Amino acid sequence: MNKNTILNSVKKNTAFILASWFQTGFSPIASGTVGSLFALPLAYFAIYWGGSGWVLVFTVLLFLIGKWATKIVLKNTNETDPSFVVIDEVIGQLLTFVLIGNLLHFEMNRWYFLAGFLFFRFFDIVKIWPACYYDEEVQNAHGILMDDVIAGVYAALSLGVLYLYGSIYFN
Repeated sequence: MNKNTILNSVKKNTAFILASWFQTGFSPIASGTVGSLFALPLAYFAIYWGGSGWVLVFTVLLFLIGKWATKIVLKNTNETDPSFVVIDEVIGQLLTFVLIGNLLHFEMNRWYFLAGFLFFRFFDIVKIWPACYYDEEVQNAHGILMDDVIAGVYAALSLGVLYLYGSIYFN
């Protein structure tokens, strides 16, 4: 085996591991939900370390890494949107907490993490426009990631409204 073959193999394996979010995407049941669930510890620690700023930093970094990894996965499979690719769910799930990350930094309330998880899963499944456009029409790594980014934005807005509503009526 020459050096280039080994490097290409490492690159491909790394891409598959990252795109499947450390193989959580290979769950036999509800791989997207499992990927979203395994994003929550990262969201928790990003919020704990630095609130919304760190959530945004991790989201942008994972988007760049996810695009790279997903391109390699697509090149090495015959699928247009492999179900085991769940780094897009991780990105969208993280983005869900960007608006209230600074608020949760001071009050790590598990109910908002649960609500954020449920909001994201809802918007990821129903794919409200323009998420449906990216899901159906953009058949590349960018499209795979963007429908979940949009679901994350919708979930972030919903979670922000819930936080505002909850702080007004429940405190």
